[in-house]
Amino acid sequence: MNSIAQQLKAKFEKAFTAAFGESYAGADPMLAATSNPNFGDFQCNAAMSLGKKLGKPPRAIASTIIENLNITDICETPEIAGPGFINLKLKPAYLEAQISEIAGDSRLGIEPAKTPQTIAIDFSSPNIAKEMHVGHLRSTIIGDAIARILEFQGHDVLRINHIGDWGTQFGMLIAYLREVHPEALTTADALDLGDLVAFYRQAKQRFDTDETFKETARQEVVKLQAGAEDTRRAWKLLCDQSRREFQVIYDLLDIQLTERGESFYNPLLPAVVEDLSNLGLLVESDGAKCVFVDGFTNKEGEPLPLIVQKTDGGYNYATTDLAAVRYRIQKDNAKRIIYVTDSGQANHFAQVFAVARKAGWIPEDVEIVHVPFGLVLGEDGKKLKTRSGETVRLQDLLDEAIVRATKDLEDRLVTEERQETQEFIANVGRVVGLSAVKYADLSQNRASNYVFSYDKMLALQGNTAPYMLYAYARVQGIRRKGEIDFENLDAGAKVILQSDAELVLAKHLLQLSEAINAVEGDLLPNRICQYLFELSQKYNQFFEQCQVLKSEEPLRTSRLILCDLTARTLKLGLGLLGIKVLERM
Repeated sequence: MNSIAQQLKAKFEKAFTAAFGESYAGADPMLAATSNPNFGDFQCNAAMSLGKKLGKPPRAIASTIIENLNITDICETPEIAGPGFINLKLKPAYLEAQISEIAGDSRLGIEPAKTPQTIAIDFSSPNIAKEMHVGHLRSTIIGDAIARILEFQGHDVLRINHIGDWGTQFGMLIAYLREVHPEALTTADALDLGDLVAFYRQAKQRFDTDETFKETARQEVVKLQAGAEDTRRAWKLLCDQSRREFQVIYDLLDIQLTERGESFYNPLLPAVVEDLSNLGLLVESDGAKCVFVDGFTNKEGEPLPLIVQKTDGGYNYATTDLAAVRYRIQKDNAKRIIYVTDSGQANHFAQVFAVARKAGWIPEDVEIVHVPFGLVLGEDGKKLKTRSGETVRLQDLLDEAIVRATKDLEDRLVTEERQETQEFIANVGRVVGLSAVKYADLSQNRASNYVFSYDKMLALQGNTAPYMLYAYARVQGIRRKGEIDFENLDAGAKVILQSDAELVLAKHLLQLSEAINAVEGDLLPNRICQYLFELSQKYNQFFEQCQVLKSEEPLRTSRLILCDLTARTLKLGLGLLGIKVLERM
């Protein structure tokens, strides 16, 4: 089912053609929702721009549009306001019919994409032998939400985890472990990941200060690349251990990913350099092989090269990223490729994409886009750190959220003199804690930094996960109290919208498709968060102003339909954000 805005837009386009001729068939009606309900529900602002083209007063243009506008089935008689605005008020009967239609649809009236695509999303991407930290939070959560939304729209989504599992750091780590803990290179889980991280730091310090050790580490890299059996076995053990640790967090957050690390593209790197050379794009600079593209300069204003092969013959991130672009287009047949990384990598990806385009590797029908995000800040406004100045481990952050949510629930149970099982308390604490972290992140414009605050994200009021979950649980409370079977409400029952609160709620319920379609385009999940927050507010106002269970029929069933539809909309919307609902809290 097309959204109300889409239906109105189509009506206006027909009116423009009838009034002004075929040349105006595609004119933009400049339709927008009104900010003041006194002016109706929608406003057409096209008369002003059309007036300039047609050489007539905007109010006269508006009158002509209305004369050719057939919207009697949707709106009350249009009104002209100000210099030529056309105000539209939706008919209750139309809204009632629309609500009835989506109430009977498992997708709540949201049509799948008319032209489904294969879409590759590169997100999360932790590094082997390093623990996932707060910096991985945004990429993982934002990437998963975008993937869920695009999957719901019917696209074939490849969820790619481009982990750091290759390169100099492995030579460094393996060389160091051969000295201090050789059993870690032959025995699975001989070290905890935390110990492995500590050894990695020590290896890096040694690499930076000890030339002999640096050469030993480089030789280990050569052996790894050459496929030496003992080095490869050690590399695989380290990778497998890190994967298991990553999976604990992915399971906790309900994240699905397909791993394709840097090593996956390693065999493809020589061809990238060779093909760039054959195209005449390679330039040697200080012994390295580079590509220069217009528009990229360093701090001194000098042309900035993209290095694809280092002076020692090795490859780097850019080479791997170019190989990944080619693979995703040529092998995966992706028509849209999305990279979810921090904004600090924006210039790198812009340069990689520019080189790939210059090489002719990105066809015109393929969209490739970087989805940047800002930093997670502490309540002091600085980058979130532990008290000792360390980067916060993601596992610790999530565990703390669960502990705090559980404590909040236990305190509330004491206040309410309510008894619940330990199983109930543990489940609610876990769901609320994890949901609060996810929602707090997703509700921000991803391009902005945001302050991480447990108190704010766990609050029962405001734009938080607990507020949404309570709105859903409130509907389930009505179901239990009235012993209602929402799935078997009278299929032929008429939806009746009498009060302002009912009309406001109904109009908002019909706007979900617009929010989802917007995110499909601009990849800003906070649009859905804002929609759900406003839905929860409007439902709570409806709940306070309108009797449900005590209403007489047929109003009672009509209001139950609104309650059920609100709950289903919340469940769907939160599900698209990777958040589970709770029947009771």
